[in-house]
Amino acid sequence: MKTFFSSLLMSILAFNILSAQVMEKQARKYASTITDADLREHLSLLASDSLEGRETGKKGQKMAAEYIKNEFESLGLKAPVDGSYFQKFNLYQTYRGDSELTFNGQTIKNLDQMVYWANVPFEKSQIEIVYVNKAQEEDLSEVDAEGKFLAFKAEGQFTPVLQTIEDLGAKGAIVFAEDSSRMGMVLRYGRYYSTHGSLSRKKPTEEGLASVVLYQELAEDLFGKPLEELKIGDEAKAELFAEINTETVETENVLGYLEGTEKKDELIIITAHYDHVGVQDGKVYNGADDDASGTTAVLEIAEAFVEAKKDGKGPKRSILFMPVTGEEKGLLGSAHYSENPVFPLENTVTNLNIDMIGRVDSIHKDNREFVYLIGSNRISTELHEVSEMINANYTKLDLDYTYNAEDHPDRIYYRSDHWNFAKNGVPIIFYFNGTHPDYHQHTDTVDKIEFDLLKKRADLVFYTAWEIANRENRLSIDEVEETEEE
Repeated sequence: MKTFFSSLLMSILAFNILSAQVMEKQARKYASTITDADLREHLSLLASDSLEGRETGKKGQKMAAEYIKNEFESLGLKAPVDGSYFQKFNLYQTYRGDSELTFNGQTIKNLDQMVYWANVPFEKSQIEIVYVNKAQEEDLSEVDAEGKFLAFKAEGQFTPVLQTIEDLGAKGAIVFAEDSSRMGMVLRYGRYYSTHGSLSRKKPTEEGLASVVLYQELAEDLFGKPLEELKIGDEAKAELFAEINTETVETENVLGYLEGTEKKDELIIITAHYDHVGVQDGKVYNGADDDASGTTAVLEIAEAFVEAKKDGKGPKRSILFMPVTGEEKGLLGSAHYSENPVFPLENTVTNLNIDMIGRVDSIHKDNREFVYLIGSNRISTELHEVSEMINANYTKLDLDYTYNAEDHPDRIYYRSDHWNFAKNGVPIIFYFNGTHPDYHQHTDTVDKIEFDLLKKRADLVFYTAWEIANRENRLSIDEVEETEEE
């Protein structure tokens, strides 16, 4: 009897080893369909001048969406949005028009010595201003904010302070910039948004906090004494006018669906953003690395899985390939999907997000075969372990977790589309090559893409998705609480 059970155990082990070897052989076969030549073909089109930098809602973005849709259709992926590949939604583009602040006989014009910072219009009227030092909790407790403008000296990021002031019932805020350098940066942002506008998923209304940013030196003209002499509760009056113009912009995520063979209701979502920042000063910002590289990888990974399914080796779990729009405008496309999912988020096993994988940053110039991984261990330790195992077995890249540190100042974990899944408890991995001098410049062009490296990183994503799609149990979750970045 003992001999029988020993033989049975050995047979089971041998079967498992054989099954694993078969699965690995299959994975390598279909990964080989991801080629440098195909990657170059897709990326060269997506990052061409003809697509005009793929700015959200503009002609080039629409052309890119159509190209991706046609690729999904030719592969035979299902169109999961009521028979369409497009998940369309509206954004609202606001342009800050004429604005001015008048006090003590002088009028300050927008983008001269002030910036009107809000996206709400303000009808010309007199405002009451109360000084509140740095607008800290103890400062704000000394004044009645209701219906007034609170003036404060900014220290660092002032946007969270504006929200606090609005919650107290204030009508607006006067922000004295931290110094001339910071005011110069605010003016640059103001000029950009006056020309290009800003996009939001929420339709602007006339309700909300009005806010103005000024040079510190103007405090004396406004209050009658220098900023350093002001005390909490000091008052001033002024007249404010601000014009805001709004346009409705339609945009779309592109979704291609591959149904699983066994665990059809469980879903892996592979994302990249296909938008970029458009044309500026007559120059096309092609965004070859950011993120035509990731979008190209998604297209090739999709083809690899489709070829497997044609051969009867399709994934057990379903896969949604989803290039998203509006990442450059604030992760808008992935935010829309996470709030309006085509497939229930609770059935989403993982999101693998690819944003910039075609280049080498300066830190790795002597070790080009690397990729930054962010978030793999934040929600599911098992996902991290799977990722490490897959890389060790297949791609053998240097996995750099520098940006995954919770105290890293760049806060990359919150800055690409995976975040909108992570904050909903979905395990994620973000694949990234780091920034470089061409980031968000017109010089981010196809000729600088290292296609052999792009292929190897795309392989890593494919192999990881292959393993997760075909394993018996879905990934376990050991942590779901995240604090959203301000």
